[in-house]
Amino acid sequence: MDPITLQAGLGLGLVSVGLLALLLVVVTLWQSFEIVDAYEKKTLTVFGEYRKLLEPGINLIPPFVSRTYPFDMRTQTLDVPRQEAITRDNSPVTADAVVYIKVMDAKKAFLEVDDYKKAVSNLAQTTLRAVLGDMELDDTLNKRQEINAKIRKELDEPTDEWGIRVESVEVREVNPSKDVQQAMEQQTSAERRRRAMILEAQGERRSAVEQAEGDKQSNIIRAQGEKQSQILEAQGDAISTVLRARSAESMGERAIIERGMETLEEIGKGESTTFVLPQELTMGERAIIERGMETLEEIGKGESTTFVLPQELTSLVGRYGKALSGSDVQEMEGLDGKEFDDDTRKMLGLDDIDEILGQIEESAEMNVEELEKEAEAVKAGDAGASIRSADEVIQEMDDEEAPAEVEKEE
Repeated sequence: MDPITLQAGLGLGLVSVGLLALLLVVVTLWQSFEIVDAYEKKTLTVFGEYRKLLEPGINLIPPFVSRTYPFDMRTQTLDVPRQEAITRDNSPVTADAVVYIKVMDAKKAFLEVDDYKKAVSNLAQTTLRAVLGDMELDDTLNKRQEINAKIRKELDEPTDEWGIRVESVEVREVNPSKDVQQAMEQQTSAERRRRAMILEAQGERRSAVEQAEGDKQSNIIRAQGEKQSQILEAQGDAISTVLRARSAESMGERAIIERGMETLEEIGKGESTTFVLPQELTMGERAIIERGMETLEEIGKGESTTFVLPQELTSLVGRYGKALSGSDVQEMEGLDGKEFDDDTRKMLGLDDIDEILGQIEESAEMNVEELEKEAEAVKAGDAGASIRSADEVIQEMDDEEAPAEVEKEE
C-alpha cells in the first residue's frame, strides 16, 4: 500500500471520529438541559423511575435516560358532552355542562391517574346524569345553582386524590323531550289564558264598581243640587211674597198720610183758631216731605192765630226751616237723604229686608215651611193685624173724620 494513501486514509478517519465526538458532545449537552415554561411543571423519570418535578426555567437532567411529562398549572376548561337522563317523575331530559379544573399537585396527577382530563370528564358525565335522575322535571329547569353545587360536591372527593381541584361546574342547558316541551307550552298557554281571564274579570268588576260608585255620587250630588234649588226657589218665592206684602202695607200708610195732609189742609181753611193734631199724624217724616210744607202753608193762610202742634211736628218744622233758611230756630238732626230714622225704617221694612236677605246666605238654618205658610197666608188675604190693605186704612180714616166734621159744623 502506498504510504501516502495510508496517511490520507488515516487523516480522514481521524476527522470523522472528531466530528462524531463533537456531535455526541452537542447531543449530550442538549439532552442534559430541560426548559420549563412559567405556567407549567414537568415530572422527571430516569430509567422509568420518578425522580422529581421540574420547576419553570432551565433544569439539568441526566441525558438519554430521562423523560419529562408536562402539566399545565393554569385553570383548564373541560366540556361535558350532552347527556340523557330520566328524572324522578319519569321525564326524559338532556343536559350538558362545563367543568373548570386546576392541577394542584402534578406528582399525584402523574402517578395517581392515567389521564386526569379524561377521568374528570367521565366522572362529570356520570355525576350529571345521577343528579338529574334524583330531581323532578320542574326542579331540573328551575334549580340550576343547586344542580351545579351537587355536581361539584360529587367531584371534589375523587379529584382531590388525583391532585386536581374542581373550581366550578356550570350546567349550560337542560332540555326536556319534544313531547314534554309541547305539553309544557300548552300548560303555559293555558295558565296565561287563565290569568288573562282573571285579570279581565277583575278589571270588569272594578270598572263596574267604579261606575256604580260614580253613578251613586252623581245621583247624590244631583239630588243635593235639586234640593238646594228647591229650597232657594221656595225661599225666593216666600221673600218675594213678603216684600210685596210689605210694599202694599207701605203704600197703604203713604195713602193714609196723603189723606191726612189733605184733611189738615181743609182744617186750615176753616175758622177755628185752635188745632189739636194726634201724635200719630207726625210719624213717618220721610213720607210727608213732599206734602208737609204745602200743608203748613195752607194752614198759615187761615184766620187762626194760635196753633197747638205736637212736639214731633214742631221738631220736623224746625228741621225744615233750618234746612231752607239756615236759621237757628231749632237744631237740625239727621236730615240726610241716605239715612232713615227708626220709625221710617220700621215703616219701610228695611231692617226686615236685611234680615230676610241674610237668611238666603244661611239657607241651612232657614225655616222654609214657616216662610211658605206666611206666603200662603199673604196670598189668601190672612196676613194678620200687622198688614192691612190701603182701602181698609182709608175707610177707617173716613169713619174717624165723619164725627169730626159734624162737630166742626156745629
